[in-house]
Amino acid sequence: MRLRREIALFALGGVLGFVVDASVVQALVSAFDANPYLARVPSFLAAASVTWWWNRRHTFAHRRQHRALDEWLRWLAVMLLGAAINYGSYAVLVHGLAIVRAWPWLGVAAGSLLAASVNFLGASKLVFTGTPAAK
Repeated sequence: MRLRREIALFALGGVLGFVVDASVVQALVSAFDANPYLARVPSFLAAASVTWWWNRRHTFAHRRQHRALDEWLRWLAVMLLGAAINYGSYAVLVHGLAIVRAWPWLGVAAGSLLAASVNFLGASKLVFTGTPAAK
């Protein structure tokens, strides 16, 4: 039961992170004519910070054991791995499958699902490593 709750809360945090990521990158590009590739750096940091806060406060609150800065740095490392997996799988699918070249959102979806799984496992095994309190 706890695992399902953690997955649901993690997914909700992911949606929140997506909104922050998309909003920051759009604002930087639209309002400041920022390079859309470079604008992903601050948008990623903002989204990763918000999702870390969400998961620290809600998803894995019962597992916190590290100081906040240590935990945040671990979180960023895990999220960077997930981002690389997301983009890498997207690029492979776009390159290798005509249907994904025609419908790139399929590659985005596949990459997001794969990365979310890696991110969840990384968060639960490498970031929030405290023993869950028994209920």
